[in-house]
Amino acid sequence: MLSLLIPVLLVAGAQGCGTPIYAPHTRVVNGEDAVPYSWPWQISLQYEKNGAFYHTCGGTLIAPRWVMTAAHCISAGRTYEVVLGEYDRSTAEGVEQRIPVNSNDIFVHPGWNSICVACGNDIALLKLSRSAELNEAVQLGCLPPADEVLPNDYPCYITGWGRLYTNGPLPAKLQQALLPVVDFAHCTQPDWWGSLAVKPSMVCAGGDLRAGCNGDSGGPLNCQASDGLWRVHGVASFVSSLGCNALKKPTVFTRVSAFEDWIAATMANNA
Repeated sequence: MLSLLIPVLLVAGAQGCGTPIYAPHTRVVNGEDAVPYSWPWQISLQYEKNGAFYHTCGGTLIAPRWVMTAAHCISAGRTYEVVLGEYDRSTAEGVEQRIPVNSNDIFVHPGWNSICVACGNDIALLKLSRSAELNEAVQLGCLPPADEVLPNDYPCYITGWGRLYTNGPLPAKLQQALLPVVDFAHCTQPDWWGSLAVKPSMVCAGGDLRAGCNGDSGGPLNCQASDGLWRVHGVASFVSSLGCNALKKPTVFTRVSAFEDWIAATMANNA
């Protein structure tokens, strides 16, 4: 484990991570437009259809050639590209980087079962066809320490271009919303998600008025550590069939700290 983690951590340390040039506005309760480029590790995963590319999911740039997203965002036979430095999808702002992803450079967790999202392992890694150019608008996201579990009500932020509300429109500008962590003990209570839907390898956050929605999948749950660095603790996985902001049904994320070994091994074995 240690021998695999060291090269990954050295790369992140050399490039720097988790410290945006443009500080995010972090007092929001319900969703709002993010400060442009204040979440510079956020990416838009897009798929090709009839010669054009369309947003399908979010993701996180974790190394110059590696993006982390959700396994359920990947469909066999589709052609993907990653857009970095994106903020307003309705206009070309001049800082975007569009990087193709080769089909043999998509690594879905081997434990993922597409007909059982509640079984967990909803995580995938994409190796970019070329390295991202790191600048003010494009930076690396930090991963949390292995096996770290945040306490109940810890303040985190979801970011993405997901629907503004259940069955609502997709926004042009990157959105953010405060999603406090709902710990495992609370989230698995019978009147919440229950123990059949939520596993220890997941993390719940938000609920009621604050939640992710369709299109946010694969995107980061950003949580600021005591050292000031923002770390990506979650990969957006699923919301309730009752709606994106159903009471006692917080957004469920893949807990990144439970997959550090797999992330490190996949990157090392496919360098």
